[in-house]
Amino acid sequence: MKKLPLCLSLLALTAAPAFAAEPSPACQAKQADIQAQITAATARGNSQEVAGLQRAMQANQANCSDASLAAEREAKIKEAREEVAERESDLREAEQDGDAQKIAKRRAKLEEARSELLEAEQPLAQ
Repeated sequence: MKKLPLCLSLLALTAAPAFAAEPSPACQAKQADIQAQITAATARGNSQEVAGLQRAMQANQANCSDASLAAEREAKIKEAREEVAERESDLREAEQDGDAQKIAKRRAKLEEARSELLEAEQPLAQ
């Protein structure tokens, strides 16, 4: 009879993952994105990238929450806004110098930064 509580405890521990809550739609979307990146990296034969993405997938599956995704999104938005501000400053400097090539290059970099900001500002999948 002393073994019964131990057996029940082991059964509960092994069955717990089967009863785990389904990940939120946002977490599922993030996992799908990571899986797509793994597939692309595998097709390119980049084993180091695949290994890193697999670690990211495991971390996502273990720790993903809507709150963590929102915090990650806010950090990306902040970083993208800082990049846009820096690129705008670079463009102003190039315009003051009057070098047409530099101006064109800085405009392209600014547009790229703005595009990344728009992408970062997209709402999370629900």
